[in-house]
Amino acid sequence: MTPFSSLHRRAFLSRATYGFGAAALAGLLRQDAPAAGVPGILAAPHHPPRAKRVIFLSMAGGPSHLETFDYKPVLAKMDGQPMPESMTKGQQIAQLQGQALKCFAPQHEFKKFGKSGQEFNALLPNLGTMADEMCIVRSVYTEAINHDPAHMFMNTGSQIAGRPSMGAWATYGLGTESQNLPGFVVLTSSGKGGQNQPIAARQWASGLLPSRYQGVHLRGKGDPVMYLNAPPGVSANRQQDVVNTINQLNGVHEADVHDPEIATRIAQYEMAFRMQSSVPELMDIGKEPASILDLYGCKPGDGSFAYNCLLARRLAERGVRFIQLYHKDWDHHGDVKQSITWKMEEIDRACMALLTDLKQRDMLKDTLVIWGGEFGRTPMSQGTGRDHHNKGFSIWMAGGGVKPGISYGATDELGYHAVENPVDVHDLHATMLHLLGIGHTRLTYRFQGRDYRLTDIKGKVISAVVA
Repeated sequence: MTPFSSLHRRAFLSRATYGFGAAALAGLLRQDAPAAGVPGILAAPHHPPRAKRVIFLSMAGGPSHLETFDYKPVLAKMDGQPMPESMTKGQQIAQLQGQALKCFAPQHEFKKFGKSGQEFNALLPNLGTMADEMCIVRSVYTEAINHDPAHMFMNTGSQIAGRPSMGAWATYGLGTESQNLPGFVVLTSSGKGGQNQPIAARQWASGLLPSRYQGVHLRGKGDPVMYLNAPPGVSANRQQDVVNTINQLNGVHEADVHDPEIATRIAQYEMAFRMQSSVPELMDIGKEPASILDLYGCKPGDGSFAYNCLLARRLAERGVRFIQLYHKDWDHHGDVKQSITWKMEEIDRACMALLTDLKQRDMLKDTLVIWGGEFGRTPMSQGTGRDHHNKGFSIWMAGGGVKPGISYGATDELGYHAVENPVDVHDLHATMLHLLGIGHTRLTYRFQGRDYRLTDIKGKVISAVVA
């Protein structure tokens, strides 16, 4: 290419990017501006979608299925007795390896809820009112047995860091309906009891996908995003000038190196500019009716799981594609009875409120809600608690094309192995993408000579749970 033609290309890109900041500002100032979102890589879904968006409630630390959604009366009868060696011999165990393995009875009563008779912890009476909307899967299993690799596997389908998270895959494929908010948003909270296991930003990263698809972490307390507000004395017009100038320089550089990350950088500068208006409005739940605040039982800015559930509904109705809530402190190696009591208090009303709120807005039918941790807990005791367990645990789903009021799969009579309709994490991912209208084997990204996908080389849609 001649220097003359190269110069023309640079000039074109420079002029093309010059109005980006102005366009972003205009979108903020014009209340009647069309809410055009950001398209994904797919021109259209692979098949008619049942869900438009996902709200994934991640209980970080590994909730005990035996104190939440998988009641085992035989385990209760065998309390204190040795675990059958036929179940545990040669099995991977995290911290009980080499110790005497004794059965540990469920520490809470279970109750049947709703017309469907869904059975789970009696300390969830509020969630029980939504039992007929829930699909409880009691036969999930995973590859990893320690927290960080298990989080990686649940989020990316791989224990290897650097793979794209499920939220990044969803927004890569389908884009977002939101013009002024990211397509993938993460909220975090913590409560009482358990060890506060750390969660890392790589769990919502874009990995080998362009960085524009990574999750954006919004904080529940203080400034929701660091450096969101303009410095004192800097006006919107001044910021517009800065965005224009940066985008011109990035456009010239992209013309030379053809790096797709530069286009991402341009888009992210614009999104950050628009978020200065959209994020404060999003976080202002004081404008919600008193009935809604009472439903969730939260206060503005309290950073609780309930507050984040309300923000999740607000994000969903503003067109965000994938919303992930991390609620920590589920790592109960000791005092599981008291710790689970606290956790039930923290999630019972909040989960009920989220499902109720979505349903009364006619949004539950196209919003897929998923609740679960990175693994479960052992049927064996670790003092007064339970060790990590990856052979069988429970999740639940609601809305978004899932059959309501059913249970699927089962663990054995002691809650150790998933024995009836086992569900691999890849199966869960395949089903989630299917409900979004995506064929999980068809959404791929070419990187270093290989086509990558969320479900790697495995995964099947759990057709029995699809309505």
